[in-house]
Amino acid sequence: MNLEADDRESGVTWITLDGRLDIAGAGAIDLKFSALTGSRRLVVVDLSRVTFLASMGMRLLLSGAKTVASKGGRLVLHAPIPTVEQVLTTAGIDTVIPVLRDHDSAVAAVLG
Repeated sequence: MNLEADDRESGVTWITLDGRLDIAGAGAIDLKFSALTGSRRLVVVDLSRVTFLASMGMRLLLSGAKTVASKGGRLVLHAPIPTVEQVLTTAGIDTVIPVLRDHDSAVAAVLG
């Protein structure tokens, strides 16, 4: 699992995840992801390159969203592939963290 972060001009931090977000993948990015969500208030997590999502990955996403929300910020998930989106929906994650398909909607959602 790879993680790239980009601070955009609007103040939004765009985090792109690439690979399998399973126990090994979540462990590989846990510290960096936690540091980013702990220090940012406007976060979009791009899931378009995540090929698999397991419970540890969902835990990581929920923890990050909770951390951002505790500071009055927003975290949204962007463009998961259909199989990953199905996991998010089945687990009810989409009722806690907004899942948006296009760039502009994701940015607008975190900006409020």
